[in-house]
Amino acid sequence: MDYGSASPVEKRVLEAMMPFFDTDVGNASSLHSSGRKAKRELENARASVAKLIGAPNPKSIIFTSCATESNNLALRGAAMRYKDKGNHIITTSIEHMSVMNTLKDLERNGFEVTYIPVDKDGLVSPQQVKNAITEKTILISVMYANGEIGTIQPISEIGEVASEKKIVFHVDGTAACGKIPVDVEKDHIDFLTLSSNDIGGAKGTGALYIKQGIRVIPFMLGGGQEFGMRSGSENIPGIVAMGKAAEIAIKEMTDESLRLVRLRDRIIDNLLKTEYTYLTGHRTKRLPNNASFRFSFIEGESIILQLNDLGITASTGSACSTKTLQPSHVLIAMGLRHEEAHGSLLLTLGRASTQEDVDHVIESVPMIVSKLRELSPLYSRK
Repeated sequence: MDYGSASPVEKRVLEAMMPFFDTDVGNASSLHSSGRKAKRELENARASVAKLIGAPNPKSIIFTSCATESNNLALRGAAMRYKDKGNHIITTSIEHMSVMNTLKDLERNGFEVTYIPVDKDGLVSPQQVKNAITEKTILISVMYANGEIGTIQPISEIGEVASEKKIVFHVDGTAACGKIPVDVEKDHIDFLTLSSNDIGGAKGTGALYIKQGIRVIPFMLGGGQEFGMRSGSENIPGIVAMGKAAEIAIKEMTDESLRLVRLRDRIIDNLLKTEYTYLTGHRTKRLPNNASFRFSFIEGESIILQLNDLGITASTGSACSTKTLQPSHVLIAMGLRHEEAHGSLLLTLGRASTQEDVDHVIESVPMIVSKLRELSPLYSRK
């Protein structure tokens, strides 16, 4: 129940990538036959990832080491490239930390950032984004969907705003790609971040879509691989895995998403029967595999540890998962008090999830919540 943090590599993906660890070990920059084969597989994977997101030109896909690197390349690269036009960036208050911390660093270096608030469901208003634009705005960055609460943003509407104002639009699509349809052309997206593991591939590979004609300043310099945008020998096994995962997602995403929605809703409908339990994120505008909750009077870390003892892996937006004593910035941005945000539980489903798994969770969580509340002085004084 923790596919949001790490997913197993699908068997078909594993079979596709394994030869590139031992027999087909060529470098894609080499001229011999082994190198040429690596180059062909690299370009095949590029085409598959492009097709997954509706990108018309495969050369707009730049492979990286992860979504964090892709976010950094987009944000830093665009900010430095267009700094002569302005220094203002717009984002939201619930972005991933690889976006938030990158923008904080840019603020320390002379850029100004406006953080658009969200409503109680975690939704961003396109009108508020439009109202925040100034003559110095050069970049807007909004995630497609939030992996912690599952809420899907009105990306197409925000993209229209950015396009009308001729402002570069970056979207972190890590949580969304491979789960819901994403079309960079229809959504007016200039940069789109992807993660291999989040679409069923291997860890250690990501990608960044850069619309043709949009320029960035690269920060990984060397031999000029990936069209000069990300130098360094390409991770061929990881890239092949990402390409295969994209290929599978193109064929199977619709049916798999419908299956996951049924399991997700079964979890939501049943766990909400427990008193003082609340869904976080939008009820319907949410990722098909995401069921996120908060429980009053107890802490998420305790729930996670108790679930682990019953063979269930899950996540929480509070201290245990963020390695700090601060609650989730996403839940705080949605208006929750600190003590409320600390009681969060995130359950994320994947290809191997079954109804038996879901029923085990439905049986276990209320039992654990009841047990922990019996020990809670907050609950006894409610």
